[in-house]
Amino acid sequence: MSTKTLIAIAAAASLTLTACGQGGSGEGQAGGGGSTAETGDGSGLGLAQEGVLVVGTEGTYRPFTYHEDGSGELVGYDVEVIEAVAERLDLEVQFQETQWDAIFAGLEAGRFDVIANQVSINPEREEAYLFSEPYTVSPGVVVVSEDTDDITSLQDLDGKTSAQSLTSNWYEVAESNGAQVEAVEGWAQAVALLEQGRVDATVNDKLTFLDYTNERPDSPIKIAVETEDASLNAFAFTKDKEELVSAVDEALAELKADGTLAELGQKYFGQDVSG
Repeated sequence: MSTKTLIAIAAAASLTLTACGQGGSGEGQAGGGGSTAETGDGSGLGLAQEGVLVVGTEGTYRPFTYHEDGSGELVGYDVEVIEAVAERLDLEVQFQETQWDAIFAGLEAGRFDVIANQVSINPEREEAYLFSEPYTVSPGVVVVSEDTDDITSLQDLDGKTSAQSLTSNWYEVAESNGAQVEAVEGWAQAVALLEQGRVDATVNDKLTFLDYTNERPDSPIKIAVETEDASLNAFAFTKDKEELVSAVDEALAELKADGTLAELGQKYFGQDVSG
């Protein structure tokens, strides 16, 4: 039986399944929180383990992949998206939690089939890995106090004070547009200074802002500017996984069409972030 036939069968079977976007889970064991339907064997997809999609993820990167209350079940936007994909492909899910610094080495060593950890697509990575279609799209944003009305473009940062981590590319965006940079360790410090009125702005990605305001809807901040360029985040695979990538892309298309991705975005960020 050909790989294309297998993928078609998996896609047809998925029409009778309910997307798993309503209850993220996954406890680092096969099938933890995945589909309860009978699974396929994934023949022809080059899986590390027959019938199981083994997923590399950090498990410490909220709200994408983390443990509830620090030690509860594995949840998060990326976790639920890849679970929904596996369900569409009639596969069980097994999560392998790995530190970020070792996650690509684990993929290359065959410890797992795919990385689900908000991996941004860039030219360097595209030379070494295959990527699915993006399931999150996040432009850069200039965040200001809710009563600020004199910053409506990146150029308006000229002469303003912007709180930025010096190791972030957002630092370069702020500085190149004339901002006086107040050095901070990360978003938490930057937004604290902004809410206290000690800086005029901070530049970061939109997902970070949405996650923060979804948890703290009363925060007196807003988006003043969105950049034209956006970060595209996708599942990462080794170069020999062409058939698996095609199957995952088909599943993602179905999940976008039926509203599952939008529902998951609404759950974790207050809006659809799938692009």
